[in-house]
Amino acid sequence: MAQLKLPGPDSRTLVVGKTGSGKTVAATWQLSERDYDVRPWIVLDYKHEKLFAKIRGAEIISVRSKLPTEPGVYIVQPRPDEEGEVEAMLWAIWERGNTGLYVDEGYMLPMKGKSPAFQAILTQGRSKEIPVITLSQRPVWISRFAISESDYYQVFWLTDVEDRKTVGRFIPDGVNNRLEEYHSIWYDVKQDRKAILQPVPSEAKILATFDRRLRALHSEPPPPRLRKI
Repeated sequence: MAQLKLPGPDSRTLVVGKTGSGKTVAATWQLSERDYDVRPWIVLDYKHEKLFAKIRGAEIISVRSKLPTEPGVYIVQPRPDEEGEVEAMLWAIWERGNTGLYVDEGYMLPMKGKSPAFQAILTQGRSKEIPVITLSQRPVWISRFAISESDYYQVFWLTDVEDRKTVGRFIPDGVNNRLEEYHSIWYDVKQDRKAILQPVPSEAKILATFDRRLRALHSEPPPPRLRKI
């Protein structure tokens, strides 16, 4: 894989691509490398993604649950009729800060993806230390802030011309070139660097990363060693 700077502790990242393009695996790989060992990361899993179910050590919580305070990966699987509860959770994240947020399919957020709480997180998240990873297969359906406020873009093939135009406005030379399977365009806004990425690590390697880091996080500290006197 080409060398690249991964998003930092306050970065907002957008991952887009058509169904089957590889965006979910790529975004999950990004999540596996983030700082859930020092703060909680909330995953809004609207699709009940099978890959998330394989993350050993992740905890499924209710959308009505009190926000977790301990580091780790916490998966929320909202129903379509729980928009109010999702919005309340997002406002709680905004108010508290210091919480990572991963949104699978941003257009399924309340108010057809235009959630006021999510927009507040995107526009003020850096100062509140709320890193965000947002996925979408249809960029034209998500909040413009999810695109314009991103620090990093990972773009897989988008079938719809309007989707390519929507994202391409923020990336030099656009995103119209068809890439090989599971390859993507990576754009770092601050460095103004655009690169073509090869496929991310396999699901097995991604899950192994989660397993190793979450086991270390949840394991009991070793007992203190006694000094001989």
